[in-house]
Amino acid sequence: MAGTKRANVRDGDIVILNGDEMLSLLEGRELEIVEIVQKTYEAHARGQSMLPRSTFVRFPEEKNRIIALPAYLGNNFAVAGVKWIASFPGNLERGMDRASAVVILNSTETGRPQAIVEGSVLSAKRTAASAALAARYLHDGQAAQVGIIGCGLISFEVARFVLATLPGVESFLIFDKKIQKAKQFAAKICMLSERLEVSIAQDAETVLRECPLTVVATTATSPHIHELSPSPQPRTILHVSLRDFAPAVMLSCDNVVDDINHVCQAQTSLHLAEQSTGRRDFIRCSIGELLLGQAAARNSSYDTTIFSPFGLGILDIAVADYVFEQGIAKGIGTVLESFFPAAWTERRENPVQIAAAPYVAGTDGR
Repeated sequence: MAGTKRANVRDGDIVILNGDEMLSLLEGRELEIVEIVQKTYEAHARGQSMLPRSTFVRFPEEKNRIIALPAYLGNNFAVAGVKWIASFPGNLERGMDRASAVVILNSTETGRPQAIVEGSVLSAKRTAASAALAARYLHDGQAAQVGIIGCGLISFEVARFVLATLPGVESFLIFDKKIQKAKQFAAKICMLSERLEVSIAQDAETVLRECPLTVVATTATSPHIHELSPSPQPRTILHVSLRDFAPAVMLSCDNVVDDINHVCQAQTSLHLAEQSTGRRDFIRCSIGELLLGQAAARNSSYDTTIFSPFGLGILDIAVADYVFEQGIAKGIGTVLESFFPAAWTERRENPVQIAAAPYVAGTDGR
């Protein structure tokens, strides 16, 4: 992939892909994105990545933040870069999406940026792809009814990807604290398939009780679900928003994550559980270990498995790399030519005019 890009983009140029271009290049590509995410997790589990901890810039308004996710991915990817993503929940009241982002891809040969792509579309889709991939492996690829708690963009994209990867889905049971959002979400989700049935639940507990597979993607900053009722069948919870469940709930379930070190930070439910116990052994494995066959899909001692993906920068750069390649192949995007200055040794310099210093009495040493 990297060779194709470098052969078609001159050194010193930068390709820009905006949001509409990203949407057009990713439309109908759900299964391909899931495959990219799977290969990325596998490479990470093999140690073929560099993934520093995310850096959070916080604001006086508690819920507002901007996060930097730098990453390098080796193996067949050979890509490096960073996602810079802002989350401002108040944007929803302004009629704007909560999140905005850019992803910068750097050459692994020269280090120079090669592409700047709109990142909120990409971020939502890679998050949804990772959740759908987890559902496929943790839930045996089967689910007639899927629950959704939190009716926003991420949940909508997860629904899209789940429909693509689990063809047996027939209905959704959804809940949001704002009933109007739930109704809007129900109408939107019906556009994904004519055969779907969508119902609105009265509370989150009903969704968790009745649905064997549930997506939790809210804007919660602290736990609001303090117990789970027993499930008569294996239950899988895709805990995308990370901060909804009290530590006691996490400790009572089988836990699978994307990366243990990353997910145990920033006051996630798993981080709180670690703080309350002083240990991490309640986390069974990473999804990469599952994909490589190093761990079983489920622990039969628990009726509920919770997948908590912190959201790794390697996913962003892997999918961005794919979109970059597609854009170059299809002639989509804007090229900023000769973005970087000439090497300093080759720059023409203007002579520096050095004026003689004026004489000041008493300063000549005499």
